Amino acid sequence: MSFDYKKEYKEFYLPPRTPGIVTVPAMNFLAVRGRGDPNEEGGAYRQALGMLYAVAFTIKMSGLGKHKPEGYFDYVVPPLEGLWWQEGVQGVDYARKEDFQWISLIRLPEFVTREVFDRAVREAAEKKRQDFSEVEFFPWEEGLCVQCMHLGPYDDEPATVAAMKEYAEAQGYEEDFGAGRFHHEIYLSDARRCRPERLKTVIRQPLRKAVKHMN
Repeated sequence: MSFDYKKEYKEFYLPPRTPGIVTVPAMNFLAVRGRGDPNEEGGAYRQALGMLYAVAFTIKMSGLGKHKPEGYFDYVVPPLEGLWWQEGVQGVDYARKEDFQWISLIRLPEFVTREVFDRAVREAAEKKRQDFSEVEFFPWEEGLCVQCMHLGPYDDEPATVAAMKEYAEAQGYEEDFGAGRFHHEIYLSDARRCRPERLKTVIRQPLRKAVKHMN
């Protein structure tokens, strides 16, 4: 059977619908950076997804080619993820989608080295006759977070985020947005095929221990 990261690492991909604290270890990803409204037809976000999936499936199929990576194992391509932020905003403002900056991600299996990544980008470019230079090899250690499974439309996320913040503060934590720390979403449903009320999205927010102020 193919290795499925969602099933093998349920603590990261299938959390409950109530908030919880988690420490996420270092992982490697495919990444494309951009800005703007993700709902724009033919916009930068949609183009980024096309590039990510092209390289992701090139790596998955590399086990059948003449350059089979050392340590290769068959696996299910992990779900799409997104890091989101806006200048001057703590967290995200869902009413200002045109101001979004984002990094779209797909997790890489452990056998994928930079050499394997570089070869996949070249092969995808040759096959698709397209420039894939925007796709990055992206190592990232997310660290301490609060997370929750959100069920429903993306525009209903603020209520879930508010509940996560309240829970984290009650546990002695505070939000920790900044360098390398972002609002993070993992998309377990295909929005093109799933009714909005059935969409499943893992939401994470970065945390640190709250600073106690002396009176």
